[in-house]
Amino acid sequence: MKISSTIRSVSLAVIAAGAVSVASAAHADSGTIRFAVYKAAFFVGGSGGKGTFTFHGKSYPISIGAVSGGLAFGVSKTYFHGTVRHIRRARDVTGVYGAAGGGGTIGKGAQVIIMTNDKGAQLELTGKQVGLQVNADLSGMAISFN
Repeated sequence: MKISSTIRSVSLAVIAAGAVSVASAAHADSGTIRFAVYKAAFFVGGSGGKGTFTFHGKSYPISIGAVSGGLAFGVSKTYFHGTVRHIRRARDVTGVYGAAGGGGTIGKGAQVIIMTNDKGAQLELTGKQVGLQVNADLSGMAISFN
């Protein structure tokens, strides 16, 4: 009988732990984001912009700032929109996001970016770019509330 109650206790603990992890994932939420970024680069680049993050029906003004280094030159403007996933509150979208990549645009082009910050928020962005830009660089961006 003692073995049976021990197995039952362990089983209940495993089920409870599973339920807690499923509940935490279920409480993670998402919001929408849109912003425009201006970028200028000659080996070292800088970019900045403004936009809006919407979460639970409320809009928050945001600022974007970024620095990149590597082989990069040109000037462009990109209009991004997308989803921010795995957040619990609006402030989770703020922070530093990192990415490594490359690409180029002459005239109009498209970009797709997926990045994660230190709070676990995941940005899934698509954007339309206008300008002349060539890059093979390491870059990151920071999002903050205005």
